[in-house]
Amino acid sequence: MEVQEIEIKIKRIPGNEDIPLPRYESQGASGMDFRAAIREDVVIEPGKIALIPTGIMVSIPDGYEAQIRPRSGLALKYGIGLVNSPGTIDSDYRGEIRIIMINWGDRPYRIRRGDRIAQMVIGKVYRAKLMECKELDMTQRGEGGFGHSGKA
Repeated sequence: MEVQEIEIKIKRIPGNEDIPLPRYESQGASGMDFRAAIREDVVIEPGKIALIPTGIMVSIPDGYEAQIRPRSGLALKYGIGLVNSPGTIDSDYRGEIRIIMINWGDRPYRIRRGDRIAQMVIGKVYRAKLMECKELDMTQRGEGGFGHSGKA
C-alpha cells in the first residue's frame, strides 16, 4: 500500500534552532515525535499537569488535522500521558504547539530540553452534516451504554 504524503509548513520559534524538528523515527511510524523546547528542566510531580512548549508552529492544510498523542514508552515506564489525548491542532491554528502533560505515575518525572514528549499524527477531517429527526434506526445494542457488552 502506498503512503500518501501531504506538505505541512513548519516554523521554528527563534531561539529553538537546537531542537530537532518533528520526524518519523522509523519506516512504519505513523507519528512524528515532538521535543521539549524548555529553557530549564521541568519536574512534573505525581498527579500534576505541566504545559510544555515545543518551539514550533505549523500550517496544516485545509481538510486535515494534527492529532497530538502520548508516547507509549513514557506512559508504560513512567505513567506520563497527555490530559487531552488526543489533542487536536486545527488547520486554522498558527500558534506555538504546546503539550499538556500529566504525571499519572508515583514518582516525579523530569523533562529536559530536547526530550521527546509526544507525537503528532496527521489525519483527514470529515465534516458532519447533522440532520435532526424524530426517530433513529434501531440496532441490536439499542441504548445499552457503558459496560453493556460485558468483559468476556
